[in-house]
This record gives sequence, structure tokens and C-alpha cells, in this order.
Amino acid sequence: MGVVGPGEASPDELHAAHDVGRRLAELGAQVVCGGLGGVMEAACRGAKEGGGRTLGLLPGNDRRAANRYVDVAVPTGLGEARNALVVRAADGLIAVGGAYGTLSEIALALKAGKPVVALGSWEIDGVTAAESPADAVERLRSALA
Repeated sequence: MGVVGPGEASPDELHAAHDVGRRLAELGAQVVCGGLGGVMEAACRGAKEGGGRTLGLLPGNDRRAANRYVDVAVPTGLGEARNALVVRAADGLIAVGGAYGTLSEIALALKAGKPVVALGSWEIDGVTAAESPADAVERLRSALA
């Protein structure tokens, strides 16, 4: 499952992303993200604490740039274009907060026909809004069932 959101996140977004990552891992899902800081790092930390595995698709060429909770770091060298790879590697997305990079991932997921759940993120046709991390994970799980 993909967890997307800003690299510079608020404390509330970080808390929510951590909870989402942990809950996804507890369901047996692998967390896929951009591999850097902010929401990405918080989701990976939560996933690791929940016993899960994490995949970080990095924008640069150096796998050492990945946050310390990434199990498999893939340096793409694609910059923001790596957002397309995050989307393609995920069965569905949970967007926590978000700036324009998050918006691009949401748009790519919708175009690919993948479910997107937003937690304090962009309100767009086709995106399901969630009230809490637990609600977001349940809505994504239901959409994929």
C-alpha cells in the first residue's frame, strides 16, 4: 500500500502517517513511499513498529538518502517523476496531508484506477475522505476487497 504526503509535515500529519503505517503493517501490507522524510518517514517508522516491511522509491541516485526505516531503497534518479513509480508499485494509496507532489500521486493513482483515501489531504472527485488513520486504512482495505 502506498502512503504519500509531504516531506515537510505538521506534527498532526506525522502522527497520522505513523498510525497509518503501523495499521497497514498489522494487516500484512508492505508500505510503499517516496523513501525520504516527513510523512514518508513517519509511515515507514509505523510500519516497522507494526512488524511490516517498507519500500522507498527515492528521487535521487543515492540509496543512503532513504530514511532509516526503509527496508528496500531504490534510487531512481528520476526526481519527482518517481511519483509514478510509487503509484504503480502500490495497490492503493493513503494520502496524508499533502502538497503538489502528493497531488500528482493522487492524480496518477486515479488515472491508473487505483483507490485513493485522503486523510487531511486533497478533496478531489474519486478520492475517499477519511476521518482518522483507522478509518483511512479500513476504507482502503474495503476498496481493495
